[in-house]
Amino acid sequence: MKSIDIVGIGNALVDQEFEVTDEFLRQHNIEKGMMTLIEDADQERLIKELAKRGELKKQSGGGSAANSLVAFSQFGGKAFYCCKVADDQAGTFYCEDMKRVGITTNIGSCQHEGKTGRCLVMVTPDAERTMRTYLGITADLSIAELDDNAIANAEYLYIEGYLVTSPVALEAIRHAKQVARANNTKIAVTCSDPAMVKYFREGIDTILDGGVDVLFCNHEESELLTGTADVQAAMQQLQQHAGIVAITLGKDGALLADGTRQIAVPGVKVVAKDSNGAGDMFAGAMMYGLTRGYSLAACGMLASHAAAEVVSEFGPRLSLDRQQQLLIRLQHEPEFN
Repeated sequence: MKSIDIVGIGNALVDQEFEVTDEFLRQHNIEKGMMTLIEDADQERLIKELAKRGELKKQSGGGSAANSLVAFSQFGGKAFYCCKVADDQAGTFYCEDMKRVGITTNIGSCQHEGKTGRCLVMVTPDAERTMRTYLGITADLSIAELDDNAIANAEYLYIEGYLVTSPVALEAIRHAKQVARANNTKIAVTCSDPAMVKYFREGIDTILDGGVDVLFCNHEESELLTGTADVQAAMQQLQQHAGIVAITLGKDGALLADGTRQIAVPGVKVVAKDSNGAGDMFAGAMMYGLTRGYSLAACGMLASHAAAEVVSEFGPRLSLDRQQQLLIRLQHEPEFN
């Protein structure tokens, strides 16, 4: 029996979130709704501009896979995260934050030289999130940061799409997949962002090479992956690469398939304040359901409700109590069983 539910591999970034207007994005030539990599000096200049507009709304240890593992851990799962931070203030914050939410990491004493990565999350009034990321030391995430023993003893290996921007990280992914397959560890992948599929398609293909057990993407990512805007046609193509496919559809819920059946998961009506972390929360909640043997419909129901909860407030996380209350409430619903 496996001793760890999920081992994640991803970027370690300190997320800083600000509210902005569409005009601010236009003034600074920022492509709305996308994650774009920038240099440290450019990020510092942008921070100064953002500081003129108001206070920092939230700060947390982030990264796509990390956000999903936080959600997974707070539902009650056992998670391990392979990542890389520097021996600086942000790195110390990241280490402490992961420990606080119950995630074991490979970080140790955070003694790497360099600068910890940081992601500026800008949220417009329509709740859309736009990100400018300086990867810092996480750009050098390599095989050295992997824990082969943890991967071998996990039920799932979870890989984030943002890693495809780095050739060194892609080598780490290839290695991790080899270890996983040699030890019957299932593989789950999230595309993370349309920009990864649009601009780093070869890297995404590398992650999916040989097929995976679970694939998460949103409608735009599925369209970029398959060349069709028809979600049903996209699902048929994606099923050739993954045992279980989840295509999220924003306020309209999600479409799930496992090769034998297809399930339309309804959306949950909420007043959206911030879409940052919605996809990560969906994936973390669904992975919790999969590791607990929930039906595909129950997995989708939990994921959809959790994602709706997170967009109703600022930041990519929910409190531990709120997640636990959500899980308890849904477990009493007839549709959940």
